[in-house]
Amino acid sequence: MRNPQQTLTRRTAGTRWALRSLAIAFVALLAASGCAREEEVPSLTIVSFGGSYGRASTKAWFEPFEAATGIRVDVVDYNGGLAQIRAQVEAGHVFWDVVDMDLADAVAGCDEGLLERTDKAALAPADDGTPAVEDYPEESVTECSVGNLRYATVVAFNTEKFPGEKPSTLNDYFDLEKFPGRRGMRRFAQENLEFALMADGVPPSEVYATLDTPEGVDRAFRKLDTIKEDVVWWETGAQPPQMLADGEVLMSTAWNGRIFNAQVLENQPFEIIWDGNVAGVGQHGIVAGTPHLEAAMDYVVFASSPENQAAISRYISYGPLRFSAYEYVSTHEETGIDIRPHLPPPPSDSSNSLFTDWKWWSDNADEMNERFSSWLAR
Repeated sequence: MRNPQQTLTRRTAGTRWALRSLAIAFVALLAASGCAREEEVPSLTIVSFGGSYGRASTKAWFEPFEAATGIRVDVVDYNGGLAQIRAQVEAGHVFWDVVDMDLADAVAGCDEGLLERTDKAALAPADDGTPAVEDYPEESVTECSVGNLRYATVVAFNTEKFPGEKPSTLNDYFDLEKFPGRRGMRRFAQENLEFALMADGVPPSEVYATLDTPEGVDRAFRKLDTIKEDVVWWETGAQPPQMLADGEVLMSTAWNGRIFNAQVLENQPFEIIWDGNVAGVGQHGIVAGTPHLEAAMDYVVFASSPENQAAISRYISYGPLRFSAYEYVSTHEETGIDIRPHLPPPPSDSSNSLFTDWKWWSDNADEMNERFSSWLAR
């Protein structure tokens, strides 16, 4: 005959095991559903230029967008151009969603069908009710992109390398007799051809008319020939400040915001030559075929509102494009410096400044880049 206590003990043990098994199964189910939920969290891959600009974009746009929407942002760095976007779209395997690009690439990419059309009606109006498309400079909102900032490519130098006379003009950058030493220059046709012609005496107002002729293009390359053997080529925006700090180059072309951040955050003794600067416009474009089109448009709408667009100027010296955004521009977040005198256009009234002609570059970029590559290889 069975002992009742033994029977009770066995039943209790069996019950405990069953409960334990249920608990394990429940925990596993929770874990699985948690993973599923985690995987289902919407995300965006946003492509930008890295370095101090990438960090500024994270503070100004990516992190606030994540907080406001719950959409995770994954950031990828690139060096500009359309090649990687073209490869994704043509392969039918799009894994980039939003790309930070210059205006000429945005227009060319739209013409090629590499970018989605953007819904301009969805953009936030100015605080006074002005429609967004009327709150931008002409042509900085295109069929497939929305302007996000204005920047300038400038010449910069390390003042400690010039105990005597210091360079002050674009011509000084090309003058190896007066200021012998290596120069840093971007491995890219755009802006280099403009620099070369202006240094060769072409007024800014005539640069693109000159480039529109075979003789003008030849003239630009002849001027580049005069310094080619002394050039150290850069590809990412972080390289010029580093090359100047290390003494690898005496002067370098650079994006003005990268030099500013090196000045104020790293106490680098750099100086910007605004003479001959080439101003450009940044854009947010959405890659054609993105599986996250709605979230991508949400980001473009968020980053383009007047207050949010101005936020980039709190972290780097690039200016917003929207007219109404300038009322939100004040000081540099980390140093308290008044950022407004450091934004493009330059603080002084330079008579030798050029705004990039995006129409010319969208029509001629492939031909100029091919010729530039051949010139480099010689």
